[in-house]
Amino acid sequence: MTSQSSHIDEIGLVEYLAAGAKPSERWRIGTEYEKFGFRLDDLSPLPYEGTPGIRSILEALSSLFAWEPVREGGHIIALQGNGGSITLEPGGQVELSGAALSDLHQTCEEVHSHLHQVKTVAEPMGAGFLGMGFTPLWSREEMHWMPKQRYRIMREYMPKVGSLGLDMMLRTATVQVNLDYSSEADMIKKFRVSLALQPLATALFANSPFSEGKPNGYLSYRSRIWQDTDPARCGMLPFVFTEEMSYERYVQFVLDVPMYFVYRDGHYINATGQSFRDFLAGKLPALPGELPTISDWEDHLTTIFPEVRMKQFLEMRGADAGIWSGLCALPAFWVGLLYHSDSLDAAWDLVAGWSPEERDQIRRDAPRLGLQTITPAGKLQTLARKVLAIAKRGLQQRARINSNGDDETIYLDNLQEIVASGKTPAELKLDRYYQAWQEDVKPIFSEYAY
Repeated sequence: MTSQSSHIDEIGLVEYLAAGAKPSERWRIGTEYEKFGFRLDDLSPLPYEGTPGIRSILEALSSLFAWEPVREGGHIIALQGNGGSITLEPGGQVELSGAALSDLHQTCEEVHSHLHQVKTVAEPMGAGFLGMGFTPLWSREEMHWMPKQRYRIMREYMPKVGSLGLDMMLRTATVQVNLDYSSEADMIKKFRVSLALQPLATALFANSPFSEGKPNGYLSYRSRIWQDTDPARCGMLPFVFTEEMSYERYVQFVLDVPMYFVYRDGHYINATGQSFRDFLAGKLPALPGELPTISDWEDHLTTIFPEVRMKQFLEMRGADAGIWSGLCALPAFWVGLLYHSDSLDAAWDLVAGWSPEERDQIRRDAPRLGLQTITPAGKLQTLARKVLAIAKRGLQQRARINSNGDDETIYLDNLQEIVASGKTPAELKLDRYYQAWQEDVKPIFSEYAY
């Protein structure tokens, strides 16, 4: 592998992705969980400074639970430890980027431990946390920007390429799972299956039906926002389903995505709209004469936002953040489908015949219609029953047993209930909004807080 500081060429970019391949016995599960912080007294979003505030919560987590602080410009902006990290999204969303773990029991224990830690430090300060795909109450103007340099650059650029990019940064939250591949062929099959089925995950986990205190007409408004953020770096990547798909083809796609920044000596240099291809040729206007390193390539890869993203693993990006009891379901869903060869083949058989236009239409419809979205295989609800059965078999074949004698299929129970009822988390909240809550979203902050 090329060192972090040495220069890299286009062949090295391909080799970087190929180096992520590992044998199945080394496959791991990495999960990321975002959530919104709020003041308990007035339900306003947490600022960075003050008590309660994001800084004070990070400092308390560091003091009580042995997380190591990461600072930028004098500000604590992240924590590291236990093989993972706690980071900040632009609007103060607190994210656990979990360790690479071998089974879902460990993954579920990790997130529950994290939420317990956060609650332990936040409650005495007068703060709470909520898992939803979009802030149900706060306007864009009410949100607080976190003191990270890269966010200032993105903040200026986003309105130039889409109308909802700032909302994506400030007011959305997600749960992601990151999974491994064993070879280029395995990567391609997993990429295709997960990309085609990402709208199903959007529907199953739809949990953002409110904006600024009112229903917004969507079940996953977070997913709708991604459709008007930046078309150059978002979407369903039709080339993944063609014969030309490869590590090299993905590199070519990433090279065509305009840059945001270059990180040098503790500072982010604005390179918005500039070309990584020019950077490879030493012709980047922001750094004339300089050539990129692997670290620059890794940074650029993090600024690509398709429904599935490749680094040295595959990221599943289609789901809204959700309630405590459902957080283990997303990794269970994807591990069951992608980490057993028979399940992977069976899932591909369900979607292999879909056209690019059909996949794109499903993606456009799922945020609004949820499980009632029409596909070539019928409604997403019908497809979900088949997909969950495949995922369950995949988890059964893995046969990872916890101390109670349960295998990993227990984490699919939440999804089985959603499919049986046909009601997504968003629709359940809408029912409560119109009935028990009498058209007031504020009860969300007590009934669904972590």
